[in-house]
Amino acid sequence: MQVGIDKMAFATTDEYVDLRELARTRGDEPDKYTIGIGQDQQAVVPPTQDIVTLGARAAAKLLTAEDKRHLSTIIVATESGIDNSKASAIYIKHLLGLDDFVRAVELKEACYSGTAGVQFAKGLVTMNPQSTVLVIAADIARYGLATPGEVTQGAGAVAMLISTNPRVLSLEDTSVSYTKDVMDFWRPLYATEAHVDGKYSTNVYIEFFLQCWQRYQQITGHQLADFAALTFHLPFTKMGKKALEGLLQADQSAVAETLRSQLTASQIYSRKVGNLYTGSLYLGLMSLLQNGTVNAGDRIGLFSYGSGAEGEFYTGIVQPQFKKYLNDVADDLGARQRVSVGQYEQEFNAQLGLNQADIAFDLSNDHETFVLAGQKNHQRIYRRQ
Repeated sequence: MQVGIDKMAFATTDEYVDLRELARTRGDEPDKYTIGIGQDQQAVVPPTQDIVTLGARAAAKLLTAEDKRHLSTIIVATESGIDNSKASAIYIKHLLGLDDFVRAVELKEACYSGTAGVQFAKGLVTMNPQSTVLVIAADIARYGLATPGEVTQGAGAVAMLISTNPRVLSLEDTSVSYTKDVMDFWRPLYATEAHVDGKYSTNVYIEFFLQCWQRYQQITGHQLADFAALTFHLPFTKMGKKALEGLLQADQSAVAETLRSQLTASQIYSRKVGNLYTGSLYLGLMSLLQNGTVNAGDRIGLFSYGSGAEGEFYTGIVQPQFKKYLNDVADDLGARQRVSVGQYEQEFNAQLGLNQADIAFDLSNDHETFVLAGQKNHQRIYRRQ
């Protein structure tokens, strides 16, 4: 029985800031951002948008009435939770109008939990092959204005439907997880921005990838030539390149050059959106499937990483007609509006955050289907417009 990703959809905000302009405003050379970090644009988040609205927006792009009838569970993976108790999945379930007999949970382990959600969903579907599971990886990466991590911010959500007879990617059984107690990145309960040791985190990321890959090879006997592409968690696109080069080293073979070319294809969307935390790996997968050289039957490797730290390497086989079951990400990104650095800073500071006061956001110029209208009596108010 094949189980895997049947459909995928991505959603981000309708605004972005150009990182060349941001670099000049911050007194930096643009190449530091576009080449050194590997980012060109970054999603800007209006105060009326958060992980709930973005997650609902992504899921609405792929769910049909028939899909909803078979849905048993919704899993939301995030490290941008909006409540210490109540799962964001419940808000999304309500906005999507899902049946009350649908299980709804939230998962957390930094950027890794999207992969945990996929693996948990695979197990649920294997136990009940008639059911499907909706996995949503939704996040807003915040490090603060004019901070070293500002250029690695971003926002968005990737929604995936996990089922038998998947039409995008059939997941193979062997996976390798690797976990250690590492303080490379964390966000205390009282903070809206993360703490990160960037250089150390990069080194840990590469180490975890190499450990997972080596163990995977020992178990399966597969070599690089058995893969059409390797995809990576991309908090910034240069990170994936560093991991791949840590494996390839000086290898200039045809196989190595193909993997390098496919990595470039997988980075295209992330360069225009920024860091998605839990969704970064899966936006990279979508970018590969829509921009790379990929054919039915190809094996793709996926490396997931979450600071703290946990990594996992697993694989999937591309299915026929896979492109029909992805939304047109390039078209969506092309329809966004560019905003100035000043407007980006204003919206960054307007987020609800840890504010406990009642607030009502102005929705008069907000045309999104799902919105955060504000907060009243310590309760977030969501609306479907």
